[in-house]
Amino acid sequence: MTTKLKRLALTLAALSASGFFLPSAFAEGAGDPVKGGTLIYLEQQAHTNLYPPAGGFYPNGGILNQITDKLTYQNPKTLEIEPWIAESWTVNAGATEYTFKIRPGVTFSDGTPLDAAAVAKNYDVFGLGNKELKQPVSEVINNYERSEVIDPLTVKFYFKKPSPGFLQGTSVIGSGLVAASALALPFEQLGDATKIIGSGPFVVDSETIGKELNLKAREEYAWGPAKLTHQGRAYLDGIKYIITGEDSVRIGALLAGQADFIRQVQAYDEKQVEAQAYQIYAPSTRGVNNSVVFRPDNPLVADVKVRKALLHATDAKEIVTTLFSANYPKATSIIASTALGYRDISAKLAFDPEKAKALLDEAGWTIGGNGLRQKDGKELVLMAYESLPQPQNKETLQLVAQQWGKLGVKLTVLAGDSGSRIVDDLDPLKTPVSPAMVGRADPDVIKSQYYPKNRDVLRQKGGQSDKVQSFADDKLNGLLEALASEPDRQKRLAIAGEVQDYVVDQAYAIPIFEEPQAFAGAPYVQGIAFEAVGRPSFYSTWLAEH
Repeated sequence: MTTKLKRLALTLAALSASGFFLPSAFAEGAGDPVKGGTLIYLEQQAHTNLYPPAGGFYPNGGILNQITDKLTYQNPKTLEIEPWIAESWTVNAGATEYTFKIRPGVTFSDGTPLDAAAVAKNYDVFGLGNKELKQPVSEVINNYERSEVIDPLTVKFYFKKPSPGFLQGTSVIGSGLVAASALALPFEQLGDATKIIGSGPFVVDSETIGKELNLKAREEYAWGPAKLTHQGRAYLDGIKYIITGEDSVRIGALLAGQADFIRQVQAYDEKQVEAQAYQIYAPSTRGVNNSVVFRPDNPLVADVKVRKALLHATDAKEIVTTLFSANYPKATSIIASTALGYRDISAKLAFDPEKAKALLDEAGWTIGGNGLRQKDGKELVLMAYESLPQPQNKETLQLVAQQWGKLGVKLTVLAGDSGSRIVDDLDPLKTPVSPAMVGRADPDVIKSQYYPKNRDVLRQKGGQSDKVQSFADDKLNGLLEALASEPDRQKRLAIAGEVQDYVVDQAYAIPIFEEPQAFAGAPYVQGIAFEAVGRPSFYSTWLAEH
């Protein structure tokens, strides 16, 4: 163990037991990139599974982004799709056939070629799933039919219906390319990072599952995204991920000089970080906003008037100004203002407690003697589990509960680490309310969130849960299918706008804020980059002298 890591271990122990000391910041290094060094990265949560389509969970994606490459690269500034493992591509007019020319000479870290056959194998699994190995279909791939290897460096994909989001889907974390050995493993074994063989700039060196992960630079790496200035081997020698659940401990270790980079910086910690001349990074996730969603199969929220009342009883501005910073803009639609297809529907989201009261009255919910709304002998008492990955989600839901309480509606917020959470979340009778968000820089992200065969956040019949009795919205599902199948860009964006209106008109969701991914780094950490939805890339990162 190096001296720095020994100090880090002592620091983490000390900070867990007490407060922390804030020294003056290191002087920032500048100049040409320096090769060498290990980045000490403190992550709030352990990764769960590194099957690439599971990369939507940020701790998973934060690792996959270092050890896998993608067919294409989405420029995080322009959102244009650029060459990476694919040198070029063609798409037919109907967006049902995509042909990619693969860059020659690329290999996985086990020495096997990343050629057309390997790409075809990856996408056949991502697009169709593997029931025997319990590998699910990727939520970013719609209408997939099959692949065809044209020659060793040319692969073609066929779709049953137009799949206009597929090209962007080849650039996302969920489409990281892995060797055949990884694809041959059952899903439950893919939480072991040492079994994930990619072609990326880093490889897994060792792991203590749930506690620590060590990556080392791949010496022969020579195929970064074609338009990046940096080509060749990563500057860093390695990255050490240490799972550090307590916010104060991560911040303290960073500011004490015992860590270099941390994820999940809470808004209330931003000022003290910046006061030490450390850098806050808050890239947008460009997808479905941090929201509260309803499960209308529950009779208490089956009436659209009740849902609309609770929407207008929610003061998103108060939540943002009380709990968050300027890095968390108040939502003006169900998707972020930086998202493709965004439509400003803020007028429909107005905080209006008098309207909320009137709607509850119209729906037959009257104030009882105990101050709670009652109807037919039942009280309007709802439950929701906090989402641990979302920033200050418990506090957000508690503030929502206070706001609803003023109208006589009780929202009970349950702990996100409860053993019954996963089972209860599938049952609308137990969890009629839920937090939700998902990032992706393509309109298909809306389908990923609401479609019953994807994330199914509304809990529809025929979706993920067998507890749903009757609720299904065929109009919504038809719009989502059209969104994922319309090859004409303008028509597709128009459908995206229609979905945004419809979801809010039905009050299925109450958007709260646009969620970034919040990181902090020491001033000597240079070259930090993020992909289009806020996961870090350490390929071009380097450590200045300090």
